[in-house]
Amino acid sequence: MRRSVQFQSPEQVEAGAAAARGGSTRQQEQLRTEFGFELPRGYVDESGTVHRTGVMRLATARDELVPLRDDRVRENSAYLSVVLISRVVTRIGTVEDIHPGVIEDLFASDLAFLQDFYRRINAEGHTRAAVTCPSCDEEFAVNLAGGRLGES
Repeated sequence: MRRSVQFQSPEQVEAGAAAARGGSTRQQEQLRTEFGFELPRGYVDESGTVHRTGVMRLATARDELVPLRDDRVRENSAYLSVVLISRVVTRIGTVEDIHPGVIEDLFASDLAFLQDFYRRINAEGHTRAAVTCPSCDEEFAVNLAGGRLGES
């Protein structure tokens, strides 16, 4: 399920009302609900193809509640992140049927990346992280969503 939601601030609602009355309009803000990412290692499918890029959508309350009823989660609370991540990742490479089995087959570093990515987009609202260069102590921001080496 992919959704694109229009968010309007109170000022935008008023601007829309003014436009309807013949006044000026403002550009509507688009709420971003899907975020692209690039896995550190990549998902290897049954044919041996490595898939590194993917898409994660924002989580809903249902996404966080439904896994709590899952028997696998009840037996092992560590499985919660596997079920939760499988609900919000919509694509990895050409694989669009993302289920807990796919997430189980990820390398541990890729699962850790997706857990951090989930936290960033759902709690912080962005994919940027502050880092410090170990050589020169320069501070800068990088985009965890991925991209080519050297890009931020």
